[in-house]
Amino acid sequence: MCGFTGFTNHIDNSNKILGEMMDKIKHRGPDSEGRYIDEQIAMGFRRLSIIDITDSGNQPIFNEDKSKVLMFNGEIYNYREIREGLISKGHKFTTKTDSEVVLHGYEEYGEGLLDKLRGMFAFIIWDKKKCELFGARDFFGIKPFYYAKMGNTFMFGSEIKSFLPHPEFQKELNTTALENYLTFQYSPTNETFFKNVYSLPPAHFFKYKNGELNIKRYWDIHFEDDNTPDMEQWVDKISETFKNSVEAHKIADVEVGSFLSSGVDSSYVASVANVDKTFTVGFGEDEKYNEIGWAKEFSGYIGKENISKVISPEEYWGNIKKIQYHMDEPLADPSCIALYFVCSKASEYVKVVLSGEGADEIFGGYNVYKEPLGSHAYKSLPRFIRRGIGAAAEKLPAKRGVNFLVRNGKELEERFIGNAYMFTPAERKKLLKITTDAPDPTAITAPFYEKVKDKDQITKMQYLDLHMWLRGDILLKADKMSMANSLELRVPFLDRKIMALAEHIPAKYRVSTENTKLAMRQAALRAAPEKTANKKKLGFPVPIRVWLREEKYYNIVKDAFTSPVSESFFNTDMLVKLLDDHKEEKYDNSRKIWTVFIFLQWYDVYFGSGKI
Repeated sequence: MCGFTGFTNHIDNSNKILGEMMDKIKHRGPDSEGRYIDEQIAMGFRRLSIIDITDSGNQPIFNEDKSKVLMFNGEIYNYREIREGLISKGHKFTTKTDSEVVLHGYEEYGEGLLDKLRGMFAFIIWDKKKCELFGARDFFGIKPFYYAKMGNTFMFGSEIKSFLPHPEFQKELNTTALENYLTFQYSPTNETFFKNVYSLPPAHFFKYKNGELNIKRYWDIHFEDDNTPDMEQWVDKISETFKNSVEAHKIADVEVGSFLSSGVDSSYVASVANVDKTFTVGFGEDEKYNEIGWAKEFSGYIGKENISKVISPEEYWGNIKKIQYHMDEPLADPSCIALYFVCSKASEYVKVVLSGEGADEIFGGYNVYKEPLGSHAYKSLPRFIRRGIGAAAEKLPAKRGVNFLVRNGKELEERFIGNAYMFTPAERKKLLKITTDAPDPTAITAPFYEKVKDKDQITKMQYLDLHMWLRGDILLKADKMSMANSLELRVPFLDRKIMALAEHIPAKYRVSTENTKLAMRQAALRAAPEKTANKKKLGFPVPIRVWLREEKYYNIVKDAFTSPVSESFFNTDMLVKLLDDHKEEKYDNSRKIWTVFIFLQWYDVYFGSGKI
């Protein structure tokens, strides 16, 4: 795992500026660095050695005549077979790395190389003869890729912060992203919180030449039920395919560990992977917030050592700004900070860990996916009546019964924008003092729903989450928190072969009224004890709701909510009311409070004091 940064070169002190940009991402690759500079481009690289850990694996990497230059972040799990094919075609390799396969593969197949890759990646290739940049991002968006065009300069890199030292970079808040974030809890489009800085979408590549940028999709997910196999046959297929994926994801010249919670996803990974060590974090002693006991019991079951850490409230709150610095953009998922600590603990022992991200989106694991299957008398009411009741209920404070009425008054495409729905469009307009051109949330989700308009509601929700929630929340925090600790995180569920299989599993084998991930859980039962395979997912639960009712943390947030910066963006009386109502236990406003608080912490790091 590594990081790169660079820019089209129109400045005199390019070597100095590139060095400053590379220093910003040193955490992504503390083992070595490399750079390439000519009259047209400057490219910098930081390396974390995983495969071919000798100096021969350093980047940049060149082709035979040095007309093409590569910088690569990620892992290609089928690189050996691709390498053999390229050698048979006459290509000469100078390293044993998977990275060099990408360069020669592009030389041989052009953009068609992407159809052959199995792995996670973001890379850039400079073609000196064509004066053309080629860049690509992996299928699911596991590895990040950012770009910006400012003045006559095109910048690219693994993290936005690497752009900051460039003299042509103009640091400006994208207020549209802020308004979108207040609803989604992350930035849901290709725009970032920095104006004119963009994220290359997953499964896309680009070519940049003569100041023109052209972006194209090269892969997509296509759900199509196959009702021929029965449940047992699907379980056989999942077991075989997942075992193959785990073996591929273990390729490394260093020790590999595994994250472990009490849930089925990480337990399945750890049991199949046969790693030496598992890693777990928790809070206090309450099992609602501490999965360490479960993890240690399971590690004993599979005969492995579990290494754990209990995170104190002081540690959690004391590291918020540092974590927002590493995130580049605000992310209001409380588990992000817990993930930082488990990555920190793991990095003391290993360079690579396996994790269970992606299983819920691929196999149908979120409880909300059961919603379309529910049967209750209320659904028998005419739709126009339910819509009217729902519209009235939407004006009331959110709580369980009210939320039921609101959701059942809307069509799926109106009510489901992903696993988080913080502030409604009406709420965020009232909350914000500033005016933006942010679209309605449904305008952002509509293009994805259009692609699966003929599918069942469960499939529609999965497709949306695979393209939005997975990229914007789950994988963003996974990459940034692991790389903040110079740790490579691999996700064996997010594999092309697994997705190709899962695309055809009928909804009835994914979700029922009683449970989720039905077929996958049955596969996990073959490797894990029943109580683990069937346990409800917690996913690094964090006691934010409890802490915000304690005087100490209530006051920390209130100070932020009533600060001059907060006053410039928000109607702070509304923020204080949300906080007070939560403290007095009138409503659980913890997620809305956290969404605004995290933005203010991030803003202070990048636009305020800069202290972390």
